[in-house]
Amino acid sequence: MEILETAINISFVLVMLGVVFAFVRLIKGPSLPDRVVALDMMTVLIVAFCGLFALLSGEVAFLDVAIVMALVGFLATVALARFVERRQAHFGDRPDLPPGTDKEGQP
Repeated sequence: MEILETAINISFVLVMLGVVFAFVRLIKGPSLPDRVVALDMMTVLIVAFCGLFALLSGEVAFLDVAIVMALVGFLATVALARFVERRQAHFGDRPDLPPGTDKEGQP
């Protein structure tokens, strides 16, 4: 079991490193689709974290948490992708305009 525990601990470090990098991408952007993908990546990594913790602790309840997190993450990604699609359809090729303005930049 020593090899499995070592592999799980290394996996914890890699997953947390991935969360940190995804958080940096979430903050920096540069565009809204980049932020949506970063948020989806963070959700997947948190599900992986729950699965790893379930393996390490032996508690199967964390697998239920991982399933619920995966479903919520999927629904959030679909909703955000729909928002981005509607925003691009409304603004066209002008992503530099603030929300609440039309294609000419008028409120």
